[in-house]
Amino acid sequence: MRTRWSRRAFLGTAAGAGAGALWGLRSESFAAEPPPETTRLRLLKTGSICWAPQYIADDLLRAEGFTEITYVDMPTGAVSVRLASGEADMSLNFVGPNIIRIEAGDPVVFLAGIHVGCFEVVATERVQRISDLKGKVAAVASLNGAEHVFLASIAANVGLDPRRDIKWISPEGSRGSYFNEDSMRLFLEGKADIFLGFPPQPQELRARKIGHVIVNSATDRPWSQYFCCLLTASKDFVRKHPVATKRALRAILKSTDLCALDPQGTARALVDKGYTANYESALQVMQELPFGKWREYDPEDTVRFYALRLHEAGMIKSSPQKIIAQGTDWRFLKELKQELKS
Repeated sequence: MRTRWSRRAFLGTAAGAGAGALWGLRSESFAAEPPPETTRLRLLKTGSICWAPQYIADDLLRAEGFTEITYVDMPTGAVSVRLASGEADMSLNFVGPNIIRIEAGDPVVFLAGIHVGCFEVVATERVQRISDLKGKVAAVASLNGAEHVFLASIAANVGLDPRRDIKWISPEGSRGSYFNEDSMRLFLEGKADIFLGFPPQPQELRARKIGHVIVNSATDRPWSQYFCCLLTASKDFVRKHPVATKRALRAILKSTDLCALDPQGTARALVDKGYTANYESALQVMQELPFGKWREYDPEDTVRFYALRLHEAGMIKSSPQKIIAQGTDWRFLKELKQELKS
């Protein structure tokens, strides 16, 4: 673990004959598995580098039989909308906004939890704890966007009514981006008391010694006990291509392990691929985020937890069980947890 692995060496081992030994995968079962029904896979990309397992998985995906791998820009909107429209096949996502979209009828399913944590709540001196948010101003990219949903969930968890107790502001002309620097600008300009950011935004604020963190979802309970990002897929893709779905999920789970094993190599790959220009910031993100929890935590608990919080916040009407029944498919994860035993 202390020896730095190069990304190419690690992926070469993963894709080659040593993959079975490295991840506990029985080589005979892998060899007997049919090829993917399609060799094309379309994934999404945004400005948040906590989606690193998806961004650096291309070599592992090729080892699974995918020959045409495309990363589709998603500057605005919700992941589930893009999957439902046929623009992409699967993607990591922030769980909260997609629960709202699943209730709205988007034909997508959660497949697995990928990593815990990632968002941080940064505040001015006027706010020392979440309960201090009553009557204060929160900057978000858009209503029902990732920042709004997570912060509303946190407020509801301490008994606040996010609809009445908090004043929400978003950047003028905002198109509802998942990752919008303009909402951070409102916080920097003193127009908001609080801001919820995704990597590398919190790391940048800490480097500039601006604000103070009142919630770190990677370390603070109860948020650290649940996934932040899950892998989501189009129902149509899963129905038509179950083998491809399993193979793609396996590659992304292996890539998640790579993020945990080699944060230096992962950070360098993110820079080389153009997802960020700042290696030190990327390395800090890779070292801080708990990428090694996908085997331990149950993603259904995450969906249940956030569905309850969103129900308390008045953002959904459905019960957690209805969301789980309508928008989850854990069969591939259950198989892979057995195959990829560490």
